[in-house]
Amino acid sequence: MVERRPLLDVLAHAVLILGVLAVAFPLYIAFVASTQTADAVVQAPMSLLPGGHFIDNYASVLQGGAGAGSQAAVGRMMWVSLVSALVIALGKIAISLLSAFAIVYFRFPFRMFFFWAIFVTLMLPVEVRIGPTYKVVSDLHMLNSYAGLTVPLIASATATFLFRQFFLTVPDELLEAARMDGAGPMRFFFDILLPLSATSMAALFVIQFIYGWNQYLWPLLVTTDENMYPVVIGIKRMIAGGDAQTDWNLVMATAILAMLPPALVVMLMQKWFVQGLVDTEK
Repeated sequence: MVERRPLLDVLAHAVLILGVLAVAFPLYIAFVASTQTADAVVQAPMSLLPGGHFIDNYASVLQGGAGAGSQAAVGRMMWVSLVSALVIALGKIAISLLSAFAIVYFRFPFRMFFFWAIFVTLMLPVEVRIGPTYKVVSDLHMLNSYAGLTVPLIASATATFLFRQFFLTVPDELLEAARMDGAGPMRFFFDILLPLSATSMAALFVIQFIYGWNQYLWPLLVTTDENMYPVVIGIKRMIAGGDAQTDWNLVMATAILAMLPPALVVMLMQKWFVQGLVDTEK
């Protein structure tokens, strides 16, 4: 039995509250700035109370033509980010499931060689292969397209490794029972392995969705058309260079909008996300 100490409980709660405030205060400042005028934001000190331009600022960025360095509508950019994040997340899960299934349950020449070839790619940073990948995408005329934004990013050595490790924990009796019932490999995969992997897939979906949503370097290379900018690129483009004035209130409004979809995914899938990371009774 753990002894309860009121003083330690108060100290622990105080530390947690301070941590929450440290994380939440910058978000609050961004929200306040998104409700002010451009002139009010650059005043020192800026007001810490929300202004009266909430609807105007958010409507302006959603309709487009608001940023000093970009005329793309934020609604369009968020759609591009949403499609890219969903394709990347679902593509990574699908490819990783199939590759891990093949490595664990099929016997073919150089099986472990292919697994280690996939695993070694974990040691290669994105910058090492981004040049050759861009060359391939350019030669295939996939620039400024959803395919160019997503296809080079849907392979995942990490997800393949995680699913392989999970499949190795599945009892062999399940495979033998499926064979005795006349189930083929794909029937075993869809009816047994996929249901058992549900929480792992949910956890990986959350991680990979946020990964796809926050992509910056790769979209910066493969997109030159404003209609194909994801929202992260759009925020950077809205910041004017040189002597031009940056509408920081609109930039902050765009940043707040860009945070909403990942936050919603985490909140809605929190239960499955936690189970997928800590569940040991699969």
